[in-house]
Amino acid sequence: MSTRSHIEWTDSTWNPVTGCSKISAGCAHCYAERMALRLQAMGQPKYVNGFDVCLHPDALEQPLRWRRPRRVFVNSMSDLFHRDVPDAFVERIVNVMRRAHWHTFQILTKRSERMAELSAVMTFPPNAWLGVTVERADYMWRVADLCRSTAAVRFLSLEPLPGPMDDLDLRGIDWVVLGGESGPGARPLDPSWVYAVRDRCVETEVPFFFKQWGGVRRRKAGRRLAGRTWDQLPMAALA
Repeated sequence: MSTRSHIEWTDSTWNPVTGCSKISAGCAHCYAERMALRLQAMGQPKYVNGFDVCLHPDALEQPLRWRRPRRVFVNSMSDLFHRDVPDAFVERIVNVMRRAHWHTFQILTKRSERMAELSAVMTFPPNAWLGVTVERADYMWRVADLCRSTAAVRFLSLEPLPGPMDDLDLRGIDWVVLGGESGPGARPLDPSWVYAVRDRCVETEVPFFFKQWGGVRRRKAGRRLAGRTWDQLPMAALA
């Protein structure tokens, strides 16, 4: 499988772990689950168990073979902090990030409590960004967990966004990514919710990245907001 990504905010994906389980509202129409089951049906060896959590030690050193610097989304097909991923395997993944210092690694999780716990006992290198998905206002507690981490860059992914994000607190946050849900059963994205987050980011000088409007016809809906694209990145990416 190609490691180049069509995800707008990254360059490549790296999946030393595949598979996950649903834990919150944002998981309802999981794209990774759909893709994993499709790849299982196609006979892809890595997905022989479908969307069950599987470790892939043979994929650990893949980023070390990429000589040109990339932004790398870690476990786009899983969650690094899933309870079925042993602490020791997480440490091995972090060690690869440390060795592949020329890349930037983007780690996104809904399991912020375990992320904060592991962050207290293992050191994430400065080229590792940690982020949490906050799909509704009642999951804002994940942001507090994120701010307990030792990450050099902390970011939020507000995707999907099935409701308004009132009173968004961006203290300690370096980047916000927002996008609508896409694919079968996609929940609608109200433009007023998007503008409110964009305005909050502008007000607090937090870089804002608008990924997509989403919907069943994602490409047709596009990703322009107020007549332009919003592709801002954290200051660490511009240094």
